[in-house]
Order: sequence, then C-alpha cells, then structure tokens
Amino acid sequence: MFNEADTCRKFVMPKLVEAGWDNDPHSFTEQKTFTDGRIVVAGSKVKRRPQKRADYLLRYTRDFPLAVVEAKADYKSSGDGLQQAKDYAEVLGLKFAYSTNGHGIIEFDYLTGKEQQIESFPTPEELWKRLRAGQALNDDSVADRLLSPYYHLSGKSPRYYQEIAINRSVQAVLQDKRRILLTMATGTGKTVVAFQICWKLWNARWNRAGEYRRPKILYIADRNILIDDPKDKIFTPFGDARWKIENGDANKSREMYFATYQAIARDERRPGLYREYSPDFFDLIIVDECHRGSASGESHDLRFRRQDGTE
Repeated sequence: MFNEADTCRKFVMPKLVEAGWDNDPHSFTEQKTFTDGRIVVAGSKVKRRPQKRADYLLRYTRDFPLAVVEAKADYKSSGDGLQQAKDYAEVLGLKFAYSTNGHGIIEFDYLTGKEQQIESFPTPEELWKRLRAGQALNDDSVADRLLSPYYHLSGKSPRYYQEIAINRSVQAVLQDKRRILLTMATGTGKTVVAFQICWKLWNARWNRAGEYRRPKILYIADRNILIDDPKDKIFTPFGDARWKIENGDANKSREMYFATYQAIARDERRPGLYREYSPDFFDLIIVDECHRGSASGESHDLRFRRQDGTE
C-alpha cells in the first residue's frame, strides 16, 4: 500500500505528464497553497486555521487555471477526495474538479453538473475546448485575448481571488458586456486588479471598434490621491501611455488616461471637459470607489454620451 505522497509521485504525476500538463505553455503546480488560513480570535488569543492547499492545480497557461486535483492514498476510494476537490474548485472559481487514488479518477464538471469516472486525465486542449463551449467563448480572437498574460513582479503575482476577478472581468469585457461591478473589501487589492485588467486588454490590443490598436482607457475617481497614487506607482508599466487629464487640457494622443470627476465635469465655471471627447473615444472606463463620488446623480454633472447621442 502507498500513502498519499507515494500515490502522487508514482501514479498521479505520471498521468498528468502523459495527458500533456507538463508541455509549455500548460503546467501543473503540486501542493499549491492558495490561502494563508482564516484568522480566528478566541478571547485574547489569535490563531490561524489550516491553510487551503490543493494537491495539484492544472493551468492552461501560467495565468489561467482550469482544474484542481485532489489525491488520496491508493488503498482509499478514488472518490474520497472529491468533496475536498469540489470545495477548492469553488473557492478558486474553477469548473473542473478531480479526485484520484492513483488508479481510478473521478471528475466533476461544474459546466454540466455531471460526475463520472474516467480512465485518464483530460488533455489541456480538451478542457479548454469544454470550458469555451460552456462559457460561450466561440470566437477564437476572444479566447486568445482572454489568455493574455498578467504583468508579473517578483513576489507580487495576483492572489487567487484577484485572479478570479481579473479573468472574469476580462471575459465579460470581451463578451461585450457594457457594465461590470467588482465588489472587493478594503485592502484586497482593487487597484491591482484594475491594473491587471487594463494590462491584459491593452496588450491583447482589444478595443470596441475591432481595430488593430491598443484600447483607450479612462480611470476616474473623486479625489486626486486616488488618481495620482495609482498612476505614479501601480500603473507605471504603461510608461508614456499614461496621461492625467487636468488644467483644461483634453489631450487625445495617449492610451491610459486618469482624471477626477471635477477635472472633466461641468460646473458653473466650466462647460465640461468630457465633451471634448467623442462618444466612442474611450473603449473602457474604470470608476474607482464607485459607491462614493459617482453613486449620487447630484455628485457631479458628468454624463458620458453614447454613440446614439443619449447621455
């Protein structure tokens, strides 16, 4: 009999390699820890609960995971780890969960709700094809842009919940959804998520007109600190593509724009600088802290015109 570690080394890993999960750009990570463990306060003592750690995380590309695999010792049933695999898949926002004892493999497909026993792990291309069909990603160009990589800094790769937010938002944009709301707690990296969304779309040369050019993106907030700090720190990889709209200057030669509502809105002294930009000038508009400055219709007299002339 083999324990869980032996099962992984002798049976599971060779099956994953045989299915093509070790062929670039596909990959799998072993013993992938994706949470630090929930903090629990009991009286005056503070402790962490156990970390969540997947035995294997299967990635179609480095920045696009597809499935989680939970392995158990070979003397256990192949389905003993399925509930744990499903729990991890739900946390990670994945559509495929697998449990194995090294011999049999149980698959749960969230796209169809079907659970079945299979002889071998699906190939990366097979899972990607099934995901595309289930998510209505029929256009090859849309699917390719969804796989556009993140901007990686050493030690600062997106956390699992940020990956979910980034990939789901980019997918919604590519599927022509006009309004997307991200609700994230303070300190969970909303600005980092916004940057990665912009980076993926910018490098994929996505734009609403379908032209071969980078998109023009507007990032707006209600205070200068919420504009200057992201522009000068997190968004620095955009280099000279960045521009802050201020002092009545409606520059139109850049791609990554930053502005406060006050700088482009209409008031008693200004007719509204936003009118200098055509209705279809910006491909994407990101509203930071949208529950504050933009939540009330009386906050600012700022309305972006649609191409049909309505505001």
